Amino acid sequence: MEKPLWRPDRNSQIPLHLQITEYLRDKIAGGEWTVGTRLPSQRSLAESFGVNRSTVVAALGELAAAGMIEGGRGGGTKVVNHTWGVLASTPPPDWNAYVSAGIHYPNLPAVQEINRSEFHPGLLRLGTGELSPELLPREEMSRLLRRMADHVPDLGYGEPNGDLFLRELLASRMNSQGIKASPECILIVSGALQALQLISVGLLQRGSTVLLERPSYLYSVPVFQSAGMKLQGVPMDEDGLRPELVAPYAKQYGGALLYTIPTFHNPTGIVMSQQRRNRLLEVCQKAGLPILEDDVYRDLWLDEPPPAPLKAGDSSGVVLYMSSLSKTLSPGLRIGWITGPQPVIERLADIKMQSDYGSSAFSQRLAAECLSSGMYEAHMESLRTKLGLRRQAALDSLQRHFGEGLAEWSIPNGGFYIWLKLNRTAAPRKLFDAALKQGILINPGHLYDPEAGNRIRISYAYASLDELESGLARLAEIVASL
Repeated sequence: MEKPLWRPDRNSQIPLHLQITEYLRDKIAGGEWTVGTRLPSQRSLAESFGVNRSTVVAALGELAAAGMIEGGRGGGTKVVNHTWGVLASTPPPDWNAYVSAGIHYPNLPAVQEINRSEFHPGLLRLGTGELSPELLPREEMSRLLRRMADHVPDLGYGEPNGDLFLRELLASRMNSQGIKASPECILIVSGALQALQLISVGLLQRGSTVLLERPSYLYSVPVFQSAGMKLQGVPMDEDGLRPELVAPYAKQYGGALLYTIPTFHNPTGIVMSQQRRNRLLEVCQKAGLPILEDDVYRDLWLDEPPPAPLKAGDSSGVVLYMSSLSKTLSPGLRIGWITGPQPVIERLADIKMQSDYGSSAFSQRLAAECLSSGMYEAHMESLRTKLGLRRQAALDSLQRHFGEGLAEWSIPNGGFYIWLKLNRTAAPRKLFDAALKQGILINPGHLYDPEAGNRIRISYAYASLDELESGLARLAEIVASL
């Protein structure tokens, strides 16, 4: 359960514990906290309300006396609502049973905690996989929006594949990267994550296996598992996914699809070499194994442009290619795209129409204006310079605070991430909680590989230069103390 945002009024004449009692009673009586709902811990509630734990204990005592909550043998307090009014009426539906019966898997507990904590003010975010607000092109966007005010896009539903002008621009960009893509073979989606969801329900059978790098971002989002698929990791080395293992793994586990992030891999930052890409394509074409190439970090190169996408070398239509503007321009635009064989794109477009009847026409037209006006390229040139400074600041801080045997790392050539390997072993949850208690939010390695408990994904894209220094210094102290 998410922690309450409300706090009692210290200037009120009503005692704090009675204010809290009334707040919690309203949550229960109003149906927001249904029978069976487990309340946050007393300590957690005290922190949320900004009061002493004894105040929370007193408030909970009032509710328990009223028959609205009770403590369980295994610890924790849950809503029971044994009041006379409720006993005399028809029992409410058990919404917790409905929640547990839903087919979509919940996020991992640590992921849920990260998603909640990222919006808490004052937290230093060392693992966030998005650009800092100060790196987003607010002024440039403002100018484009003013210009668009005289040319408002169509306010109705759009065509299934998305805005034609935007698809033409994307086709031109991909052609310049060596990808043969026509507008009719491009589908605009609401971010790359929607692309994964459409593919999971539109192209794969329940029970099939998705091969992927190990570690991988895909382990942290249960999109394929919720659709009834299994994930099977394939080992990596310093050049990326090992192609010689793909066919044996596909045969052993019945792989139906290979998901890969060959360019600035999340979370390791590895860039697959051109030779490795050629070999991987050859192996998958021979095995008849489709590839889903996730290329959302391509434009974030810092030292030199990466090798051409896998899709650029695809002569048999074995590769589905997806990318997004979320990592480079604006995560709030929710604009991504997929390109591949036309029957596949038509199938996914049909499912998307069933899901949301098309991505936002306004966001699509704004994205098109960014690309067609030259603003995007100018923004990327500036962004690479700023990200390069942040990367160097992170590396310098790591050397100062982790360099004496505390951890190891490689220097990424782009993207957002440094895959930190701790030389001291600590339980991932213990490290996560200790850092959070000190006001530092991290992404522990086990989110991306269950066996990567000694890893941390460090991002230099969100925290400021000063925050990178102070945060990594404090994190090193925490690691050394565990």
